Amino acid sequence: MLLAFDTYYYDNKAKTVCLEFAEWNENKIFKIYTEITDNVEEYIPGEFYKRELPCIISLLNQIDLKKVDTIIVDGFVYLDDDKKFGLGGYLYEKLNKEIPIIGVAKTNFATIEKHKKTLFRGESKKPLFITAIGIETEDALQKIESMDGEYRIPTLLKELDRLTKEA
Repeated sequence: MLLAFDTYYYDNKAKTVCLEFAEWNENKIFKIYTEITDNVEEYIPGEFYKRELPCIISLLNQIDLKKVDTIIVDGFVYLDDDKKFGLGGYLYEKLNKEIPIIGVAKTNFATIEKHKKTLFRGESKKPLFITAIGIETEDALQKIESMDGEYRIPTLLKELDRLTKEA
């Protein structure tokens, strides 16, 4: 089983959504998990994980982790070439380093070069930025590249983003 997470923030709340699917090239969702968290942490530059990680962990409590092969997060695993953890790295540690994490970021704000791959999908001139832990970065890139959809953002990740913003 594969999981993809995203969180949307509004009015001091966070709406976290997780999509469960079976195959990398899947174009349909098998299950949607969602949760709204009140009183989320303020955003602190470089410490985004403090805001989003508790939301993801809370939602993961609804899922049998023994069946999870890989988790995709919206963001970075590492923030720099010294492997300073981003959201994905902290999630990997929190899960006892048992489940590979792939970070898929739409914006390249991190100062990482060595442990990051750029992925151009469809006809987009803007790449996705792929980082990974527990799996080789090149393998992670190939998995995200193989996801369904002809545009920059894979179909399921686009749907995930839409669901987080849905009232």
